[in-house]
Amino acid sequence: MYAADFDYHRARSLDEAQQLLAAHPDAKVLAGGHSLIPLMKLRLASPAAVIDIGRIPELRGIAAGEGGAIRIGSLTTHAELAASADLRRAAPALAEAAALVGDPAVRNRGTIGGNIAHADPASDLPTVLVALGAQIVAVGPGGERRIDAGDFFTGIFATTLASDEIIAAVVVPSAARGAGSAYVKFAHPASRYAVIGVAAAVTLAEGTCSAAAVALGGLVPFARRATAVERAIAGQRPDDTAIAAASARTADDLGPEVNGDLFASADYRRAVAPVYVKRALSAAVARAGLS
Repeated sequence: MYAADFDYHRARSLDEAQQLLAAHPDAKVLAGGHSLIPLMKLRLASPAAVIDIGRIPELRGIAAGEGGAIRIGSLTTHAELAASADLRRAAPALAEAAALVGDPAVRNRGTIGGNIAHADPASDLPTVLVALGAQIVAVGPGGERRIDAGDFFTGIFATTLASDEIIAAVVVPSAARGAGSAYVKFAHPASRYAVIGVAAAVTLAEGTCSAAAVALGGLVPFARRATAVERAIAGQRPDDTAIAAASARTADDLGPEVNGDLFASADYRRAVAPVYVKRALSAAVARAGLS
C-alpha cells in the first residue's frame, strides 16, 4: 500500500524542527523511519505533514556527561549503541539490547529516539532504559525537561511526550563499582521483537545485593518495573537459590493485563517469564561481581 498524501519538511536544526512542529501541530516527526513509514503505508497513520529530523547533527552521538552519565543523542542508531565501547562499559545491558534489535538493516537505520517515542510494548530499549533509571530529554516550547524512563511509558504506543515536544537525548547513569546489568529476551523468530524481555541492574556490596532494578517488556502493555522481584532479591546474597526465589515472584508483578497473540498466548508468556527474569538476574549478578 501507499501512504496518503502529506507535506514533507526537512529540518536542519533542532530549533527549526520545533518551529516546523509549531506551524504544523498535526505533523509527525520522522527519525529513522522504521516505525512511522510502515504505519503510514498501512494507513494506520495519516499525518498531514512529516517533519524529517534525520539529518540534524546535534541529535547524534554518544558522549560522557556529568557524573560519568552517558548522553545519547536521539538520532543515534541501534548499531552505534551496540558498537559503543563507552556504553558497553557504562551500561552493558543497553548495548546488549541494541545488538538484538531486528536485523542489520533495522539496526543501522533505526534510532533510539524514534524507538522510544513509538513505545511499542514488544520493543527492547524501553525495558532496559526503565531498569537503568535513564532519563528522556524532551525539548518543546517551554524549553528542556527530563522525564524518568519509568514515568515516560504509559501504555501501548503511549508516552508522556507532549505533541509539541521532540526527544533530544537519552541520559543513562554510569554503572557504579559493584554494579552489573543485563538484558535477555525471548525473541519472536520472524520479527525479532521481544515476546518476553527482561532487564536487570543490581549492585553488590560485600556479597549482598544492596540494590536491584528489574524491568519487564514484551508481555506487558508497556515497560515497567518488577517491584516484587526487586524486593525479594534486595538484601539477599544473590546465589542461585535466592535468584530462583526472587524470580518466582514475577507473577506478582504482571497483573491481569498480559499480552498474547497467535504465536505465544498470555498464559504461556506468564508461565515462561520467570525463566527470563532468572536469566537476567543471574547475568547481572555475575557482571556485578566482576566490576
